[in-house]
Parts: sequence; C-alpha cells; structure tokens
Amino acid sequence: MKPSSNGLQGEPHRHEVAIIGAGPIGIELAVCLKRAGVEYIHFDARQIGYTMTWWPRNTHFFSTTERLAIAGIPIQNNHQQRITGEEYVAYLRGVVEQFDLHIHTYEPVIALARREDGFEIATAPLAGARRHRAKRVVLAIGDMHFPHRLNIPGEDLPHVSHYFRDPHDYFRRRLLIVGGKNSAVEAALRCWRVGAEVTISYRRPWFDEQRVKHWLMPDLKAQIEAGTIRFLPSTTPVEITHTHVALAPTLDGQPIPGAAPILHETDFVLLATGFRGDQSLLEMAGVELVGENRVPVYNPDTMETNVPGLYLAGTVAAGVQQRYVLFIENSHEHVGKITRAITGVWPAVLGDVRGRSYDLKLEEIEAN
Repeated sequence: MKPSSNGLQGEPHRHEVAIIGAGPIGIELAVCLKRAGVEYIHFDARQIGYTMTWWPRNTHFFSTTERLAIAGIPIQNNHQQRITGEEYVAYLRGVVEQFDLHIHTYEPVIALARREDGFEIATAPLAGARRHRAKRVVLAIGDMHFPHRLNIPGEDLPHVSHYFRDPHDYFRRRLLIVGGKNSAVEAALRCWRVGAEVTISYRRPWFDEQRVKHWLMPDLKAQIEAGTIRFLPSTTPVEITHTHVALAPTLDGQPIPGAAPILHETDFVLLATGFRGDQSLLEMAGVELVGENRVPVYNPDTMETNVPGLYLAGTVAAGVQQRYVLFIENSHEHVGKITRAITGVWPAVLGDVRGRSYDLKLEEIEAN
C-alpha cells in the first residue's frame, strides 16, 4: 500500500514541522517558515483567528496596530486608531491570502506523542480521521479554549452566558454582570448605553484600576456614582435560578461562611469570569507543567520545551494565565526564536521585534 498522509492506513508523510494553531502567532510562524523554505504542515481545530470571532461585536484591541501586525505587514485603516476584532480577522485573512498559506482548518489535533524520530499526530477533520508525522511540532494554540466556570447551581440555565455577544441582546432588560476586569467593565458600559438595566457583582470591594483599560475606569466610576449602573461590591454568586441570583457576601474575595445571601432579581446573567486554555496536548506530549498556573517548562532562548523538538509560540507559553503576562504584542519574538532555532537565521520579516517585547522567565510568569 502506498504511503498516505490522509488516512489511517499506510505510513503517513513525515513533515519537517507541524504547526498546531492558526491564530496570529501561528500564522506569523507559517509565513516565516515558508519564506525560509522549511517544509511544514499547519492545523487548526476551527477557522483562522477563531478566538476573535466570538469576541463581542466591535470590541477594540487594547494594543495599537503596529504591535498587532504580523510578518512585517502593516495594518492599514482609515482612522489610525485601535482596531476591532472583526477588522483584525479580516487582516489575518489578507495575510493568509498574500502568502498563500495552506492551513488545515477544522482539523483538530486529538493526539500528540513523541517518538524516536519525531512526533506522531492524530487529527479529526470533518471527514474521517488522519495521522501525520513531523520532526518538530510548534504549539500555537493560545489560552482561551474554555470559560472559567463557577460550578454553581444554575450556571447552565438558558439566560446565563459566559460569552458576551452583542449589547443589543440586553436592550431594556435587567442584566447582572459578574466580574471586575476589562471584559466585565466594558460589557457593563456598552450594555447600559444601549438601554439595559445593568448591575455588576464583584467579589472585591472595588476594581483593580491598574488592570482595567485606562479609558474605561473613569467612565464606569462616574456611572456607579451617578447610580446609572448599580454596583454590588464584595459579592459572589452561589446559585442562579430563572428569576434571581443568590449572591454571597465575600471577604478577601471568598464567600463568608454562614453569611445570608442577597437575592438579586434579574433577566439575564453574564459571567465575565475569564477563560483558560486546553493543556491536553501538552500533557499528551509529556511537557512539564509547573505551579498553580501550570506553566510549561521551556528554554526562553529557543521556546523549546523539556520535550525535544516541541516548541511553544504565543500565550500558551504562560500556562493558565490568572493575571495576563503574554499577549499577541509580546509573542512575536517567539516566532523569531523558533525560526532561528530551526533554520539558524532570525526571520527578516520580523525585524527587531525584541526591542518592543520582553523575555519572561518561568518564575516571573508564576509570580503573576
């Protein structure tokens, strides 16, 4: 039987590199490897830039365009300001078209194992199952696969969501938002401005103003002081019903044992409690995960993990980010380091991204 890279029978083709994940950093790496003449195969479980497609509509990046641009391709727009998630996804499509990158979208990697001569990769595309082999593997899978669940009764009721889609959904309805960081604050302001009756529940007495976008905090503070947005500080939900949410008083962010809950009536509940990455591929491959945040062990000069030939690119390198330290803008250098480790040459299309980025040592990530 002839060798095949498309089926389970036969010996699959052995690639030089397999890239898993087609977000901005995965796409940037594909450009650099293609320009360097490195043979590779590229997978994504969904469509390119998938994470940004479930962002709230018209959400602007905190980073400016020059820090989001990949592979030396400027992001052009007609307002010279921060762009939205929709604009960035369109930009990523343009980069893929410009460099004619072949990406196996909707082909999730379901198994990854180290072998003597490289890696064995199993995928599950829309039709059938496939297996592949690669000398090296780069995980560029990001860190926002699942919402942080509260694991309380009623969390899966139909009027409860971890995802903020569009402020219009809450027009002239009562909305309880749980959380106190950027996503919660921005959702509160946007929903109030379209006509929702908004209340915020946060487990702390006040917001960490160092962790909320500087243009949002004064606005939110003004609305709370004016009473247009209601704030329930030092509270956390312990049960959700069809008509109300039971909010327990907290101390240092934790429910106070025996304290009577507050019953808050509402029509909808938005749990802006953050997201976490899927680390199953790291575990399958044998990557060592350290500390409470399960930070992968890797060489900061090459981004190679403790598993020889397995590299990390992007936010996956920070583990479960309780406090974000890796973003798109400071992950470009990962692409340069990996390309240099594979080819011996820093990719010209990146220029010197190291001047506007930084290395993060394991202890620094864990400390955050």
